[in-house]
Amino acid sequence: MQECLPGAASGRHCRKAVDKKRCGYRAQRRMKRGRRTMKIVKRMAGTAAIPLIFMVATMILCSARGIVLFASKDNWTAFFRAVAGVTMTTFALSINLNSGRFDFSIGAISLLSSVVSSTICVGHGLGWQAMLPISIAVAALLGLASGLLYVFLRLPAIIVSLGVTLLYEGAAFAFTNGKGVSFVTNIRLLTFKSPGNYALLTLAVLVFMIIVFDHTRFGYEYSALKSGQEIAVNTGIREIPNTLACYTLAGALMGIVGFISATNTGSIQLALNFGSITAMFTAFLPMFIGGFIGRFVTDKIGFVLGAVSTAFLSLAYARLQMDSSVQQIVTALVLVAFLIYLNNEEKILKVRA
Repeated sequence: MQECLPGAASGRHCRKAVDKKRCGYRAQRRMKRGRRTMKIVKRMAGTAAIPLIFMVATMILCSARGIVLFASKDNWTAFFRAVAGVTMTTFALSINLNSGRFDFSIGAISLLSSVVSSTICVGHGLGWQAMLPISIAVAALLGLASGLLYVFLRLPAIIVSLGVTLLYEGAAFAFTNGKGVSFVTNIRLLTFKSPGNYALLTLAVLVFMIIVFDHTRFGYEYSALKSGQEIAVNTGIREIPNTLACYTLAGALMGIVGFISATNTGSIQLALNFGSITAMFTAFLPMFIGGFIGRFVTDKIGFVLGAVSTAFLSLAYARLQMDSSVQQIVTALVLVAFLIYLNNEEKILKVRA
């Protein structure tokens, strides 16, 4: 600017040049802000798209039958209970599955931990405030025992988990003499079920999972082992402690699932001959949905939104009074359709383009 002062003409030309540069900088900043805004909008749209699709679809189906999806507080309670239970199951299944360990025993852990914790609380006159931590502690120990068997037997995880499933199902049967557990008149154990409690429990577990897997050494080692086990071990990461921690954490999450199920109905039905395995199948659809949503946000939030999506579906089943066989068929069709889309996503996007 000082070099242009001696002549007026040159000063005017200099000011114009500076103004043009400033306009160029402002235009570049506006373009960058615009790109950032578009990225944020795309991420938000990708994150919310699937839950919104499920919500709109189920509301339309119910409206066609003259039914309101959320007609009472009980409907909201059922919705948030489904979100909480499916979220915990999805987290528990994904922890080991992402590392190549297929664990069939999580349903049996949920069953046995709820049997033990409810029996203790009924026998000592305790409420749900005691049942929840007891259930988590028992389930964590059961998960740790399953992990120890896997580590020391050195058999494929799927074989070990099937044996553990039979063992825990039989233990639950023996613990109750084959009668199951019933506390339908115990108000102290049944007062947990409310939309607010289920929402807070889901939020607390989500925050815990994000902190543990994204901001701790355990989480970093878990990600390294998941990406390349041999390379991670060669760099000094201890595989066995991480594996045992995974089994323990998955068990603790299933203890919450058992607590939610038991305190909702006031009774626990026993399962034998792999009957408890069905609990894990509720997590497959939300896990795949969560993996897709995880492209836009963290996969932990994706799993929760996947559980929200399937909760809309579960509530619609209940409101429409569908038979269990029809529910299984519809859920299977939705899962297959979603997998078909994932496997052909590139082709579909090219056709759209």
